[in-house]
Order: sequence, then structure tokens, then C-alpha cells
Amino acid sequence: MAGRQAPPAEPPSTDMDSPGKPSFIERVAALLSREPEDRDDLLALLQAAFERDLLDADALSIIEGALQVADMQAHDVMVPRAQMDCVRLDSPVEDIAGFVVDTGHSRFPVIGGGKDDIVGILLAKDLLRHFAGREFDLRGLLRPAVFIPESKRLNVLLREFRASHNHMAIVVDEYGGVAGLVTIEDVLEQIVGEIEDEHDLDDSGDNIRLAYNGHYRVKATTAIEDFNEAFSTAFCDDEYDTVGGLLMRRFGRLPQRGDTVELAGLRFQVLRADSRRLHSVLVDVLPPLPSSSEAGATDA
Repeated sequence: MAGRQAPPAEPPSTDMDSPGKPSFIERVAALLSREPEDRDDLLALLQAAFERDLLDADALSIIEGALQVADMQAHDVMVPRAQMDCVRLDSPVEDIAGFVVDTGHSRFPVIGGGKDDIVGILLAKDLLRHFAGREFDLRGLLRPAVFIPESKRLNVLLREFRASHNHMAIVVDEYGGVAGLVTIEDVLEQIVGEIEDEHDLDDSGDNIRLAYNGHYRVKATTAIEDFNEAFSTAFCDDEYDTVGGLLMRRFGRLPQRGDTVELAGLRFQVLRADSRRLHSVLVDVLPPLPSSSEAGATDA
């Protein structure tokens, strides 16, 4: 049987996409040719776009984060009242400066009689007036505090932050008491993930760093082997590879900011976490427990 003759080869196309191959725009249009029925359907389409290399992993994560923000409220990401770093209105400026250096924040609620009595917001840079030898009046330098309910949706709050150029809001409960605070960074991190500033741990630096007063700041991505070497512990790395994995297994869930646990003579406190991952923890070495002989001598 005579073989079928192959058709003559077509000349190469000068377009970026060959005539038989749909363009990038056509592929996107084909993917979104049907209207998603609900958010889950939209997320499925986006996942399909990622699998077809129409979106990279970072773009998909940002879009998912933006969709998630519309369903979250201020109380989901706020710094709880107990963990708020506040400046007292009657504190000496030298004490305030030391506190600012230790905590590393750029904005601080200023309180009068207590945390329910917030009189304004202090910017750390305003302290430069005092050290430059200029007149320093703390009350006169304060920015107005913005108060929002716990139920404020994050997408609305982000829009208000952008419109007013505020970076911090005080969250109040249904009785008007202060429940916590939320910053524009807290909101943005729900969309783009961790935002590290000059006071955060540097990716190129050490994963374990002495912070202040004997506390250690540790990245959640620190390898268990490195952590064991630094703290003379013996955590097993058979079932988890990082400090974050260790804590997630211990809690049985994704821990939230402020959660604490004691393991192997160390206290772990979650410093930074979002709804998707754990970022950093504060580690304290606990004092050794007295031995039974020492306890008996004390009781005697």
C-alpha cells in the first residue's frame, strides 16, 4: 500500500502565537467563558488557571487573600487588648523612648487612666523633637485615634485606611471598651502574606535572634535541627521539619497570635501569624524546676 504523502510544511508564522494555537488572551477568555456560580466556583476557576500556567503561585495567593479579606472582620486579625503596647501620657519622655526602642513599633496608643482611656496615637518619629533639643509636648503631638467596631469588615477598613491615610485603628467591643488594635499592615498581610520591616527577622539573617530582656525571636521556618542546636533541646524532626510544624502539631491547629505553650523548658508565644501560616514566635528559657531534694530542704 502506498504511503500517504505528508502535506507540505507551512511557513513559520511571524506572530507570537502560531495560527493553530490560541493566544494568551484567548486562553484566559476560554477559561472564564462561563460565569462562576459562587465564590467556590470562582476559586476553582482560578486554581484551574494556575494549573494551566495562566497564573503563578504568588498571583493566585494574592487573589485568594483578597477574596478572603471580604469575609474577615477586625476581631479576626486585631492585636488583643492584653498584648497592646501602649504609652502612658504621664511617662517621662526618656522612658517612652526606651520603650519605643525595645518594642520596635512606629505607632503607639497613648493612654491616660488605662487602656480604655486612649487619648491619641504617638508616632515614634515625633520623639526626635525632644532629642533635637526642641520643645516637646506629648499631648500636643498626638494624632487622633480612630475607633472601629469588632465587626468592621477588613475590605471596608482597608478602603478607609487608604482614604484617611491612617495606619492604625482601635477596636472596641459592643460595650465601648477597647478590645484591641489593628493596623494597615495586619490587613495587607491577609492579602499578600507576611510583610517584614526593619524590625522583623531578615530572610538573609539568622533565624534565631535575641530580642530584648532575654527573649528570643524565632522564625517559624527555622529547622528543628538548628533550633535544637541553639537551645540544647532534642525535638524529633521525623514528623515535622520546622518550629512552625512543631507548634502546629502541639496545638493541633494553626496557632493564633498570642497563643503560648511550654515545651522542654521553653515557653513559646506566637508573635506573628495569619489565617494561613505561622510566621514567628517569641521563645523564653524557663527557670529550672527545683529538684526533690531542694524542695524537701525548703519545706523543712
